[in-house]
Amino acid sequence: MLRIIIIIFSVLFFESLSFSQDEYFLTLRYDKVHLRQGPSREYPIKILYKKKFLPVLIQDKSDNFRKIRDHENNSGWIHVSQLSKKKAAIVIDEQLIMFKNPTIYSKPIAVLKKGRLAKIIKCKEIWCKAKSDKYKGWIKKGSLWGLL
Repeated sequence: MLRIIIIIFSVLFFESLSFSQDEYFLTLRYDKVHLRQGPSREYPIKILYKKKFLPVLIQDKSDNFRKIRDHENNSGWIHVSQLSKKKAAIVIDEQLIMFKNPTIYSKPIAVLKKGRLAKIIKCKEIWCKAKSDKYKGWIKKGSLWGLL
C-alpha cells in the first residue's frame, strides 16, 4: 500500500514540473523589454529585461499581451511585439561542454557556465547545435532551459 502511495505521489509531483501542451518558448526581440504586472501598458513595470534573445515560456495570452515565465521563475506580461520566434536557451548546469560534433567523444570547443545564453541553430534528439559568442558547436539539450 505504501508503494502505491509513493508511486502516485511521484507521478503527480513530476507531472507538475513538466510544461503544459499550450505552453511554448519564444525569445525577447530587443535589448530592452518591459515585464508588466498585467496585460496592458497601463500596468506597472515589474522588470526591465536587458538581454536580447532571452528565452521565455509563454503561459497565457490576453489580446496583444502574453503571460510569460523566465528561467528564474519571474512571471508577468509582455506585449507580443517584443517577442521573437528565434530559438535560444540558457545553460542551467554549473558547466556545459560544447563539442565539435554531437558526441562526447568529439573535440571540446568551449565550456559554457551556468546562465550563459546560446542561440540555437538546430536540435536533434539529445543534442543541439548552438552559437555562443564566437563559439559554435554541439551541446546537450538536457542542460538547457528554453527548449521543449
